[in-house]
Amino acid sequence: MQLLFVRVMRMMSVNCRHVCILEEFEDGEHNLFSHHDIILPAFPLCTAWLDCSLNGGDKGNFVAVGSMDPAIEIWDLDVIDEVQPIMVLGGIAKKKKKGKKSSVKYKPDSHTDSVLGLAWNKTVRKYLASASADTSVKIWDLVTGQCFSTKKHHTGKVQAVDWNKHVPDVLLSGSFDHSVVLVDMRYPSHTGIKSEVASDVESLAWDPHDQHSFVVSLEDGTVQCFDVRAAASNPASGCKPCFTLHAHDKAVSTVSYNPAAPKMLATGSTDKTVKLWDLANNQPSCVASRNPKAGAVFSISFSEDSPFLLAIGGSKGSLQIWDTLTETGVAQRFGKNSKGKADSKTEG
Repeated sequence: MQLLFVRVMRMMSVNCRHVCILEEFEDGEHNLFSHHDIILPAFPLCTAWLDCSLNGGDKGNFVAVGSMDPAIEIWDLDVIDEVQPIMVLGGIAKKKKKGKKSSVKYKPDSHTDSVLGLAWNKTVRKYLASASADTSVKIWDLVTGQCFSTKKHHTGKVQAVDWNKHVPDVLLSGSFDHSVVLVDMRYPSHTGIKSEVASDVESLAWDPHDQHSFVVSLEDGTVQCFDVRAAASNPASGCKPCFTLHAHDKAVSTVSYNPAAPKMLATGSTDKTVKLWDLANNQPSCVASRNPKAGAVFSISFSEDSPFLLAIGGSKGSLQIWDTLTETGVAQRFGKNSKGKADSKTEG
């Protein structure tokens, strides 16, 4: 099996997109190799993979890249020597300079500051959500290349967005204003449900196994879990956390739920560690911890195709792969969810 990984980084003052392929062999061994690089015009901050039809086929292999610029670029990963994105959402239309002063004109409905977070809707496949330092959340139609909805329910930089896996019209966003907001695209006039959190939001994720639950990771090293049903009786008061986990010594910059094992969560931090948690009964316990030698950890993600492989990216610019089933605690608690792969690891 071959798995595709995309990372964006800055190497020797050059911004680039690096595409890697991981080969999985029947004996359990892996081979990770670089496939190709593409130079990017601005410092990259976030990505979202998508396979919706952008070039006439039924599906494709694309990545959306958000950067320090207000534009969102869509690149075709199947084209090795690509020099231009297949689509650009928003961005600067024109710059004018009059003496010492300069003015910027943006494309219609564009973000006006850095794009900090992206989320592709895997059910309504033409929808892409973006979060920006301009304090707004935008929903883009990838067929037309136009923004059709702008949400301004935050007062600080919006760091992260995520679509609900079970209710695809529901979008969650988290901000430096110490809040997360849930909006339902079926009710565009509704202001959404705002819940307070303890610190700046670094990342968030809906539980893929529970449509009511999500986690938010924070700058103060904690992770908070919420159940949206708690706000059903009084939406104005928002949701109260089911638990607050002191997960790391520094900011929890990234989280990822395991797509095959319910209640298994990975967290990554600028303290240079990655931890694996069992969230059963809202009483989280750490089942494994590792320093992957990636520097400050900025991004982690479980593979959809091989769900116990965790990709890790950090400040050192190298991509690490952690086979989490090799950890005894993971194999014992979650090995039954590995479709037979864990049997040989747990015997004896």
